[in-house]
Amino acid sequence: MTDTDTASSTAPGRAGDGLRIALGVGGLIAVVLGLLIMFFPVKSGAVAMQLVAAVMSAYALVVGAVYIGTSIFSKTLGGWARTGHILLGVLYLVGGIVMLVNLGATAAVLTLFLSFTVGALWIFEAVVAFSLVKTSRNKAWTVISGIISLLAGLALLLSPLLGAVTLWLLLGVSMVVLGAVQVVRALRTPAAA
Repeated sequence: MTDTDTASSTAPGRAGDGLRIALGVGGLIAVVLGLLIMFFPVKSGAVAMQLVAAVMSAYALVVGAVYIGTSIFSKTLGGWARTGHILLGVLYLVGGIVMLVNLGATAAVLTLFLSFTVGALWIFEAVVAFSLVKTSRNKAWTVISGIISLLAGLALLLSPLLGAVTLWLLLGVSMVVLGAVQVVRALRTPAAA
């Protein structure tokens, strides 16, 4: 057996070991993050939303700079288009700066916006489910689905912060369960010979 035969026969084994390690490490990370979410839901949620707010503010700053830059250096934009691009760029820059300076407030507004959006979507989903009852093959499950969607949507609209924390906790529980499953898969996958 030559060196190339040995190298080619161990390549699939290395790939399998790499997959096993990735599953294990990814699972452990998911479990740790899920536990942090479960034991510190408000703190971890605030940090996560502040990260989202920081990303959104950075996005607004970059887009604003791009709008202003393209309006200044463009050879094809006319007067009104150039002015509009500059104004839009300035608005993006101002919005990005305001969000960046007030990350906590931006995170709170984003949390409320997401809660209201998901709540409204679930209520709309309930309306759609109820409208399909007559044509559904399984009317009972369609009605049950509609009722659950309606109640969950109303709960989010009437108490958006509590709803957001509840959804965040469900995410944490899901991460712990799915992470544990990944770790078990990694441990039960046979190692390459």
